[in-house]
Order: sequence, then structure tokens, then C-alpha cells
Amino acid sequence: MENFLNEGFGEVKPKHTPDEALQKWRKLCGLVKNPKRRFRFTANLEKRNEAAAMRRTNQKLRVAVLVSKAAFHLLNGAEVSGSHTLPEEYKAAGFGISADDASIIVENHNHEKLKGHGGVDGVAEKLKTCTTNGLAMDDKELTSRQQLFGTNEFTEREQRSFWVFVFEALQDMTLMVLAVCAFVSLIVGIATEGWPTGAHDGLGIVASILLVVFVTATSDYRQSLQFRDLDKEKKKISIQVTRNGYRQKLSIYELLPGDIVHLGIGDQVPADGLFLSGFAVSIDESSLTGESEPVKVNTENPYLLSGTKVQDGSCKMLVVTVGMRTQWGKLMATLTEGGNDETPLQVKLNGVATIIGKIGLVFAIVTFAVLVQKLFASKIGEGSQWIWSGDDALMLLEYFAIAVTIVVVAVPEGLPLAVTLSLAFAMKKMMNDKALVRNLAACETMGSATTICSDKTGTLTTNHMTVVKSCICMNVSDQEIPESVKKILVQSIFTNTGGEVVVNKEGKRVILGSPTDTAILEFGLSLGGDFQVERESTKVIRVEPFNSTKKQMGVVLELPEGGVRAHCKGASEIVLAACDKVINENGEVVALDEESLNRLTSTIESFAGEALRTLCLAYIDLESGFSPETPIPSSGYTCIGIVGIKDPVRPGVKESVALCRSAGITVRMVTGDNINTAKAIARECGILTDDGIAIEGPDFREKSLEELMEIIPKIQVMARSSPLDKHTLVKHLRTTFGEVVAVTGDGTNDAPALHEADIGLAMGIAGTEVAKESADVIILDDNFSTIVTVAKWGRSVYVNIQKFVQFQLTVNIVALIVNFTSACLTGSAPLTAVQLLWVNMIMDTLGALALATEPPNDELMKRAPVGRKGNFISNVMWRNIFGQAVYQFAVIWLLQSKGKSFFGLDGDDSEIILNTLIFNCFVFCQLFNEVNSREMEKVDVLDGILKNKVFVSVIAATVIFQIIIVEYLGTFANTSPLTATQWLFSVLTGFLSMPIAVLLKRIPV
Repeated sequence: MENFLNEGFGEVKPKHTPDEALQKWRKLCGLVKNPKRRFRFTANLEKRNEAAAMRRTNQKLRVAVLVSKAAFHLLNGAEVSGSHTLPEEYKAAGFGISADDASIIVENHNHEKLKGHGGVDGVAEKLKTCTTNGLAMDDKELTSRQQLFGTNEFTEREQRSFWVFVFEALQDMTLMVLAVCAFVSLIVGIATEGWPTGAHDGLGIVASILLVVFVTATSDYRQSLQFRDLDKEKKKISIQVTRNGYRQKLSIYELLPGDIVHLGIGDQVPADGLFLSGFAVSIDESSLTGESEPVKVNTENPYLLSGTKVQDGSCKMLVVTVGMRTQWGKLMATLTEGGNDETPLQVKLNGVATIIGKIGLVFAIVTFAVLVQKLFASKIGEGSQWIWSGDDALMLLEYFAIAVTIVVVAVPEGLPLAVTLSLAFAMKKMMNDKALVRNLAACETMGSATTICSDKTGTLTTNHMTVVKSCICMNVSDQEIPESVKKILVQSIFTNTGGEVVVNKEGKRVILGSPTDTAILEFGLSLGGDFQVERESTKVIRVEPFNSTKKQMGVVLELPEGGVRAHCKGASEIVLAACDKVINENGEVVALDEESLNRLTSTIESFAGEALRTLCLAYIDLESGFSPETPIPSSGYTCIGIVGIKDPVRPGVKESVALCRSAGITVRMVTGDNINTAKAIARECGILTDDGIAIEGPDFREKSLEELMEIIPKIQVMARSSPLDKHTLVKHLRTTFGEVVAVTGDGTNDAPALHEADIGLAMGIAGTEVAKESADVIILDDNFSTIVTVAKWGRSVYVNIQKFVQFQLTVNIVALIVNFTSACLTGSAPLTAVQLLWVNMIMDTLGALALATEPPNDELMKRAPVGRKGNFISNVMWRNIFGQAVYQFAVIWLLQSKGKSFFGLDGDDSEIILNTLIFNCFVFCQLFNEVNSREMEKVDVLDGILKNKVFVSVIAATVIFQIIIVEYLGTFANTSPLTATQWLFSVLTGFLSMPIAVLLKRIPV
């Protein structure tokens, strides 16, 4: 079976599965009882193709519009101006531009129209906003703006009502056939036996069908609500906005035309807008147009499109168009209908359902043929083969219903849906544990993870940084810094930064920016510096933002007293290597000789040895007339000093790393920091051991393929790594060493590694939108311990589904064999259509609820990971399945052959009592086997059972309904009330499966 599954259904990967593979497995699922339900949680390939076509036409459409407009103006000799007629409602509200007009400017890159409205400043004025202080408005103004320009929300698929799920559950082909059988049974029964006696069988089947449909629909509806809640969480994106004169964080859905948005590297452009100010802005429009070449945005090309990503630089943007008026809004409406890819487990279990479904169909046809043959044989024996009564017709109908019901029980439609149920449950619980799952398959893949490549900053450490040591003017002590040096230092800190010091609504000073920027700005303020004064006194000519490849950032300033100066800040050894001068103890600029260089290098190593992040600050005076297009010099700097930033290790990380090690998961630290800092933190966390290797990115790059093959398994720390180093490491671990790799990332440049990894984990706090979009799971608290929790839940999902598969396959095998052998040997089936429908519900919907929602336990992290090549249906499962199936079949066969004499049954009702007893024993065997299935190898299956309220509730409800069916619904369910002895026997028969399970678990496989 495993081979068949791998051949036909094994091409679907956790992510990036080609459409051909998705199409292939759908075609292989020949026998599907209910396609609407089976394929509900699979990708809508048609809608995806629509979205892809939309992307392709976006670029062509824009070019076509521009060309046609140019041709029109040429032919008419006219020049476009702001001649567009403004609707009265906009005039009444005081606006000088309509939503449609504003939309055309950005979407069509319409320079003439923009010029006609007075440029960017003119548009801002017509939108009644200030480019410095943003929108200033009360609630009335806000409502008016929303009504005229719309909100920044996208059209989504409507939430389907409960009755839609009922309707879909009714689409089950076998239930439809059974409904027809029930209808015919009602007509024939009433015609031959009258009302109400003749209607009992038909009404029993109808009631069973309705019960199955409503229980199924309720379960599916609850799942859909869980997924909807998670989708809402995925879409929570905040952005920095200046509104009412204050810088604040707002949800992108609160944005309105006229808002001033601050964008940085890795941010997603939240609405269509116009560039106000900024430096080196490079935009990736591939998500919208499919074009991979980045677009430069500046005053000449000020158009920023919603849904695109900031690849480099930073800027202020004026929001012009929001929501469904943007091209991104229209694309999103189509994309959301495309759905998510199905997961490998869902596809594999579709394969299992297909195989068993075909076997079940064969058994059903043979069973029906044998039963009909027995009926014909008996009639021929009586000589009444030409005389057919209503009872004979009802008998044939009952046989057909039994055959159809065998298909109902045999096709485990619940298997693929159990995966979805388990994943939905796990995703909801993981959300509470601060992990937001973006890609459904990541839940199950994380359970197989063998390696975690983790960032250091913010993941293993707290990301609450403070400057605790500094070496300014070659001096590590806290002595007074010369005034001339302090001036240069403060200028460097406040101008060469991605952060800002602002005043909030309460009038308090707030520092915005990354934790590193925040720490350095705090250090600057402690020196007595004033952020606003420093920023206003200089004019910025060029900015080169920090990125993880260069590991430094720079700024070029025009000084108030004349002259041009460049400041540089970044990784200590990299910036220090660019310096040829240094400021000494007296505040004088001197040549950086070998002695001074050694002193600074030892200071860096000393700081790093104390687990401090080290940064070097330097400057260079340039000639006047520096062009903004000229790159910042890479050498000739003067070193101002070194700062050591403390970023404490998070509580619980050491224990989490130890837990990973016991679970067979290797933790590797991949960081851009100094190797000594990285080693100190890695030892503190328990990552770096005596037999492990710590290596720097540049050394790693220079290794030959043979050397890499030798050292990669031993690498525990990689310092000063570039995004490419991380990507290379992940690729080798996955492809060469067959590891299942989870990777953490927060920056834009981490996207390739997150994309390459089996599971990409983005940081929710420090992570950019680009990183989050490339990731499969977002760690909302940026904590390594949460990653371990994700691994635990991943294992739980995998094991829970294995438990359910083991339980369901046991029921399938027994129900098939019992009805088939009985039909062949006795000419009748002990389990009727109504009873089989009830059994189907126990094993399908209720079984999935009970077993697929087991919470994880600590034992899960004490076993080795499944890895890439583990069999889903293991030998242990086959042992348990066949062991229990043999026991159950033996019990039922003994009852069938010896039951009447053992219980002293005689008289007209002996047959129905025996069949009821067989049905009751069969159900209790399933109930106790459900308890057995909680653990596949562990003997103590009752451990923690009371903590799982869902499991206890399902078992209790099944017992109560079983009592009602047997004792009170005999007319409809073909049962007869049982004596206390017979009830005790049924329970005892079921209970005996537990010691048998213990014996089975002692058989080595």
C-alpha cells in the first residue's frame, strides 16, 4: 500500500507543488462518494490560473493604457489637465479630487493627470491632508472620507451558512442511493403491511441518513469557522502612519486616502500611493505584475502600488487609493478563491480511501450477488421462483441497502477530512501558543523536522537591547568624552539610523525602530543629544540602509557649516577594516597604526566574549558637490568608537534546546553577529557542544564541496553569515543529507532560505512582511520555545492522524469481512443498513473528533523524528489493526455460530436478539478499540484521558446513543431490548480488546 501511495499520491510536497501533481492525484481518486466534501479543503486550480492570468495582464494593461492615451493626445493635439469633472458630493465635502480620478493617477502611472492636479503636493491638498502631520479629522470627517473613497478592505468569499454544509453532506452518492431505497421501502412496505408497520424500515434508514448528515455538517461547519478565524489573524498587518500630527501604528485596514505612511525594507505597500520623500527606494512588483526586476521609486516615478514590497530603502508615502479600487484588491478577490494547497497527508489519505473504497465496492457487489443467489436458491427449492410477493421485493431491497451501506462503511471518506480536522484543531491551539500557521502543511511537516536553523537575535535572545559598554576615543572606561568628539558621535547616532525619536499623544518621548537602532538612539540621548535638532541641522544627500549582505549602513550629510560628511555604522570588524584613522584619547584624529588596530580588535573580542553585540561607528569627510547617485565610499574612514549591546538570552531557551536534542532535533544557530558573540550565546543556550563546529560565513563560502560534505553535519554555529550562506546550508541539509529543515528568518533577505526550507518560520515582532509572506509559520512572540511548541504540535498532528487511521481501518476490515462472510455462509447480514450507518458515524465523524484532537504530551518529544522517509502506515499500526480485527471477527463469528445455544435463545425473536447482541458487541469493541488507539505502542492508554474533554464526551455520547438505539428504537433500527446479562457480555467483550491490545504491543515488529 505504501508503494502505491508513494507512486500515485507521493508527488505532493509540503509546499511549491506543481499544478500537474495536484491534478494527477485528483484523477486517481476514481471512487468518491461525495466530491464536494472530499475536495473541500483542496486548492481551486481554476481560480489560481485566473489569478496568474490576471498578474500577466496587469503589466500589459498598463502599457496598453499608456500607449493608447499617448496616441489619443497626439491625434487630438490636446494636453491632459485636471479637466475631470468633480462630482458634487466630493465638492460638498471639500475635496478637490474624486476616488476614480485618484485611482487612475497611480494605477495608470498617469503623469499628465498628476501634473494637472498640481503634482503630489497638489493631490495632498485636494485630499485635505498635510504631508507633514497627516490627516487631521474627527469622527464625522472620517465617516465622510470612508463613504466617498472607500475603506482599505478587500472583497472576500461570503461565510457559508450551516445549511450549505448540510446540502453538501447530502451530496454523498451512497446516501442518495440509500434515500431512494428508503423511499421504495416505504412505498412497498405500506402497500403490503399498511401504516405504520410497513414504514418502519424505510423511516429507520431516513432517520439514520439525517443523523449522519447533521452530525457531519456540524463538524464541517465548526472546522470552517476555525479556518475563518485563523484567516483573519493572518491578515493582521500593522503599519507606521502619521495621523493627527502623531506617528502611530495602525492596521492597514484603517488606512484612508490622505494618510501619510512610513515604509521601510521588507514592508508591503498597503494601498496605492504617491512617493513624498525617501532614499534609495526599490520596489518588488512581482506579486502584482509577475515582473521580477525591481522598480526604482522617486520624485520622477512616484507611483507605489498596493501589494508590492519594499526591497530596499525607506520613504514616506501619501495614500491615494484604497481597497477594491486598487489593482491588488481585485487580484486578492480572485486569489482568496484559489484556496490553499492540500497537504501531503491529506493526499496520502485520499489514496488510502481510494484503495479501500475499491475493495469495499467489490465486496459490496459480491455480497449483494451472494444474498440474491441465496434468495433465488431458496425460492427454487420451494418451487416458487415465479411467484414474487411484496415481502420478497422488500428482501431484495434490504439486500441492496446492505450492499450500499457496505460501501458507506468501506469508503473511509473521513480519512482526508480527519487530517483537516486535526490541523484545524492544532492551528487553533497553536495560535494560543503564539504560533500562527500560514501554510496548512507546515503543521504536519514540523512533526518530521530533524534540524532547526535558528537566528540568534530576538529568537534565542530577548531582543531588548541596551548599550552596556563602549569604547570611544580608544577608551573603554566611563571618562568624559571630549566635546568635539561628542558632537561627531551624536551626529553619527542620530543621522545614521533607521529609527526615530518622536513624541506621542501623551507628550512622552518614544523611540521607534529596530531593537539595535533603539539601543543606539537611547545611548545618544544619554549623551545629552537632541534627535530633532540634529536631524534639522543637516541635510541628507544619500542613504544606504542596512542589509544583511553588507552588514552596515551609511548616510551622506551636508553640514550646516559647509562641507559633506559620510557616517558608517555596522559589524565591528567590517567597518573597522574600512578605517585608516581613529580618534585618540585626546579627541585628535590620528592614523590607525597596528598597535591601535590590535587594541580595538581585542576590545571587540572582549565585548563579544561577554556575549555583547558589537557595532563600530565611523565617519569620513568628503569633497563638496557629492552626487546623490554616487555610492558611499567603502574605505578611508575615521573610527569614532565601538559599542557593546547586551541582548540577554530568553528564559527557557536552554531547556527548549535540551528538549530538541532529546527529540532527535539538531539546533543550529545562524547569525550575522561576531563569531565570539555567537559562540558565547550558543554555549549559554546549550547549542554549541564540544564536538560541534562554529564557522564564519566567509570561511564557509570558501570550502570545497568535499569539505562541505564533511563539516556540514557538525556545524552548530554559523556567524557573520549572509542570506546566501543560510540558503546554501539549508539546501545542502535538505538535498544532500535528507534532513527535514525548519528555518527562522526576520529580514527581507531571509526570504530565499525561508522559501527553500521545509518549514519557514518568520518572526512576528521583528519580521518584515516579505519574510512573513515567505514563511509557513509566524512565531508571534519571536521566541525559540514557541518553535519547539510548534514541533510538538506537528508531531501530535501526525500521531493523532495515525491513531485515527488505525482505528478506522480496523472497523473497515471487520465490518467488511463480517457482512461478506455472513452473506456467503448464512444468506443474511447480521448488521442492517441502519446499524452500519450508525457504525459509520462512530468511526468517521465521531472517531475523528475523539482521536484527531488529542493534545500533545511530553512523550512525543522523547522519540526520534519521522524524518523524510518514514512510512505513514507503520508496521506497528498494521500489527494493531490485524490483531484487533482478528479478535473482533472471532467474537462475532462465535456469536453467530454458537450465540443462540450459549444464551438459550429460541422462539420467533431469537434471530433479532442475536443480531442485536452481535451489533452491540461490535459497537463496544469499537469503543474500547478507540481507547486502545490513543497509544500505538504505550501500554497505559488511560493516561491523561480525562484531560481530553472532547474524547470523553464522544465516548459518553456514543454509549448513551447505543443504549437508546438498542432499548428504545428497535422498530427503526431492527434491534431488540437486551437483558442485563447480555449487556454485561457486550461490555466485557469490548473490554477484552484492551488486554489483547497490551499483548499485541509486546509483539516486536
